[in-house]
Amino acid sequence: MGWFWADATPAASTVSKPPNHPQSSGDVAPPPGCPMHNKKTIDAFSSAAPTPAPAPPASGCPVPHSNPSANAALSSCPVPHGGAPEAATENQPSLLSKLNPLNYMFHSISQERAPNQTQALPTSRDESSIPKGSGDGNWEYPSPQQMYNALLRKGYTDTDVTAVESMVAVHNFLNEGAWGEIVEWERRFGKGLMRGWEASKRGEENADIELRRLEAQEGGQEQPTLIRFQGRPKEMTPKAAILQMLGRVYPSKFETEPPFDRHDWYVSRNVNGQKKEVRYVIDFYSGPPEPTGEPVFYLDVRPAVTPTAAVERLMRWGGDVWWKASGSEVREEKKNARS
Repeated sequence: MGWFWADATPAASTVSKPPNHPQSSGDVAPPPGCPMHNKKTIDAFSSAAPTPAPAPPASGCPVPHSNPSANAALSSCPVPHGGAPEAATENQPSLLSKLNPLNYMFHSISQERAPNQTQALPTSRDESSIPKGSGDGNWEYPSPQQMYNALLRKGYTDTDVTAVESMVAVHNFLNEGAWGEIVEWERRFGKGLMRGWEASKRGEENADIELRRLEAQEGGQEQPTLIRFQGRPKEMTPKAAILQMLGRVYPSKFETEPPFDRHDWYVSRNVNGQKKEVRYVIDFYSGPPEPTGEPVFYLDVRPAVTPTAAVERLMRWGGDVWWKASGSEVREEKKNARS
């Protein structure tokens, strides 16, 4: 419910005469039977004009307490009283200020046992293989106890405490897989588009060979770092939305469950000595379980859509298609057979 502010001085009400009203001028008296000049009509229009309420003092309450009919719908005044300065309200920390800007989570997640927790959980944390953008080591994964507390804080109060350790193991495994995909992409395109084409022009099957050759000439592989990340499970990526639409049209080819999670990872790329921030988008899918009952997951990892990222994707896909369609793959096999 919002506030509506009226003008301080209402405009004067005007009454128009009907078209067939006879014109009058000067001191000519109006016809005695004219309803527009009847005293009762004039008094009715005069009393309809609203009387402006007195303006509240500059430091007072904007709610007109002196006019009970104006605030009859309010059970109490919505403006706080009691002499507390406005600065006290403004200085209260907001929710965003309590979050870590590197991962949009709370700065510290408790390692304490939760109320009504039926089983103790480990509090040790595993170190990932993902280097921080700040340069001070690698990112650490949450402990099972921290994971459980975070789930409770998000409202998942029915979480099975006996499954939390397995959840942490899957969480860590998927993040390591996502980082491996990012490293391979940065390995190919992290030093510019021309170098990326050199690695892609002989197709996907020869890309690793070309990359090792280029890295030997350059003196080693450049290691990217993760600056920050953000979970966005309720925001479907455009690609995932398109796949869901195609699944409804061509279910035999494109039908798949929606991704159960989405992450945005911000990676530091070193381009000719200059640090560049590249955003990667990760969609997490679950597939049918293995015959042994083990869960299956799929990751769709790619850089977010930008002009540079579009050229990178075109190079990677186009290089592989051209290598096969032009017969280069067959010629390469014949050449290797002769040698």
